[in-house]
Amino acid sequence: MSAMDNTDGKTPPPTVWPTLAAADARGLMAWLTGVLGFVEVVAYAGDDGVVQHAELAWPTGGGLMMGQQRPGTDERATSSGSFAAYVVVPDAAEIDAIAARVRDAGDGEIVREPYDTDYGSHDVAVRDPEGNHWQFGTYPGAPRP
Repeated sequence: MSAMDNTDGKTPPPTVWPTLAAADARGLMAWLTGVLGFVEVVAYAGDDGVVQHAELAWPTGGGLMMGQQRPGTDERATSSGSFAAYVVVPDAAEIDAIAARVRDAGDGEIVREPYDTDYGSHDVAVRDPEGNHWQFGTYPGAPRP
């Protein structure tokens, strides 16, 4: 079994979900879903319309929990602009498509154009409009022992 194959029956489904407090939660959610490909699962807003909690799923597993930056949230979530995540994308062609969508959107940034690693992954690094760093790659992690 190669390091690129984690379908060994030993690798559990994702249960670690990063958290992010966005300066403009609705705006960032629209960008993450429309440009990067996340799927909005749920968004709970307060009476004032501010997103208190939202979950964005990554189509192949895992996702992101987020909400609006507001008083009292600093200790519970990473502030927008300082967040970073690696997201597994099984199809190398989708890496190139993500780069194209970021380029076309015009309000994010490609930090590093699509490239191939020495361990067999095809990756791209981007920054969203709030400055968060997203690394997308085909490397799914090593199989669990």
